[in-house]
Amino acid sequence: MAKPTTFVDDDGVWCEILGQRRSAPALFLDRDGVVVVETHYLHEVEKTTLIPGAAQTIAQANQRGLHVVLVTNQSGVGRGYYGWEEFRLVQDKIKADLASFGAHVDAVCACPYHPEAEAPYDREHPDRKPNPGMLLKAAAALDIALAPSWIVGDLPTDMGAGRSAGLTGGVHVLSAFGDGFRTEALAHGDKDFQVHAADSIDDARGLIPLLND
Repeated sequence: MAKPTTFVDDDGVWCEILGQRRSAPALFLDRDGVVVVETHYLHEVEKTTLIPGAAQTIAQANQRGLHVVLVTNQSGVGRGYYGWEEFRLVQDKIKADLASFGAHVDAVCACPYHPEAEAPYDREHPDRKPNPGMLLKAAAALDIALAPSWIVGDLPTDMGAGRSAGLTGGVHVLSAFGDGFRTEALAHGDKDFQVHAADSIDDARGLIPLLND
């Protein structure tokens, strides 16, 4: 593992680079509702719980030499509900819990922007999903091969970000939001971007060729 580099960049976006730079595809993962249980504006360590199968999926991606990158919209920071220190403590818990399963992530990107956030975050931003900015930043930092990469998320914006970044495909999983977003998420699929449906990241694992071929 590389020496971790953590910073809030010039755009005001959290970027944490943990892995080695090398040319390889990535498994991009939304965080809340995919890797950890969705609690709505998660910022408390004691409420941070891995979703069953998340660690095993990440460990499998690690073993196959893929980069694993968390890309998460964090408008709670922009809205002033919590700060980057609370975000960091939650991330530390997630990383420790993953490590107990022999799993790790190579990068974490978090975007605080939202049109309803407080200044200076009160606008759309190229890094806020469905825009692809966070995926592109991680790709530049780690030399990720975007074309064969995949994304797993619980919202249509995750699929939109993956499609805009030029990935092969995405898997929409269910979370506390239920299946209300499924139709919209699947609508992002076309001949250039596959979209599959799964109940959870545990089920998604069997749908991603990078993890099975």
